[in-house]
Amino acid sequence: MKPFCSLLALAALAAACFAQTPAATPTPAGTQSAIALFRAKLPGGTYEVAVRAILAVTSHEYLVDGVARVTEVNIDTAGSLLARFYYIEPATPNSPVAIGNAAIAQTQRLLQEAADKSGQDVWKKVIKNYPTTTHARTVEYRVESMDQLNQIYASAEAAFRTQKDTRVTIGSE
Repeated sequence: MKPFCSLLALAALAAACFAQTPAATPTPAGTQSAIALFRAKLPGGTYEVAVRAILAVTSHEYLVDGVARVTEVNIDTAGSLLARFYYIEPATPNSPVAIGNAAIAQTQRLLQEAADKSGQDVWKKVIKNYPTTTHARTVEYRVESMDQLNQIYASAEAAFRTQKDTRVTIGSE
């Protein structure tokens, strides 16, 4: 009987301990979370990831069909989602040939006019052509300047290196 009483007393003590554990509450907006996060808020959406899940932060540049230069920042994580942030510009913005500069300026002007007429800022958004440019488990954000891309890279790299919360906001709130 003694072992049974001891077991009963132990079970009662355990139940009392669990009964006193407070329920989890959501983190109020504008406060630190319980885990370190990298958060990028952009006009195209918000990207947020636990800093402990970041495996790599990279930046590289490439040409697309010889007409556009893309500078890209990638954040690889332990999960299955890859984040890409990129800036795109004409491949030859300073062509020595005057007609080259004029053609580039005209193309950019026409693209902007078309975007203005459509009511959508297509030139500033990520554009995908299914299935050739659709990448499963990839989220992409397009920024308007190299400065904005550099801000994202610096913030993500700091989060990765220091394992601390970092935030970057691009564009208007």
